[in-house]
Amino acid sequence: MTTLNINGKPHKVDLPADTPLLWALRDPLGLTGTKFGCGMAQCGACTVHLDGKPTFACVVPISAAVGKKIVTIEGVGHDETGKKVQEAWVTLGVPQCGYCQPGQIMAATALLKQNPKPSDADIDKAMSGNICRCGTYCRIRAAIKHVAGTTEVQP
Repeated sequence: MTTLNINGKPHKVDLPADTPLLWALRDPLGLTGTKFGCGMAQCGACTVHLDGKPTFACVVPISAAVGKKIVTIEGVGHDETGKKVQEAWVTLGVPQCGYCQPGQIMAATALLKQNPKPSDADIDKAMSGNICRCGTYCRIRAAIKHVAGTTEVQP
């Protein structure tokens, strides 16, 4: 039995230590907001925060997450920055299909917590591991800048 600190609460899972964190979150715990995309840390759909750092849950074994603070898309809105990012996503209508958006929101929140006024280059670097097949990159950038207070929202 393994105990994981997820969204500020302990959760016990009875899984092998090498089970990817993604499957522990989705299957026994029912936290399905974290998406399976590629399973190879190439797309970012499974991004969670592990001790505040954006991490691809598809390649992190649960044994590596023990004793760390895990935040998923279900919990990111409990944080002031995460809540602002989620609100900006809604205000600017960022998602199209929405499948990648939990990972995008998690990456954007981590960026803004580390760097509240990111440059375009900072945004490019922080978001580069998250793929959006619908191509909403301009809206994602606008939402990040909106939270940073570096642009105004155009209705």
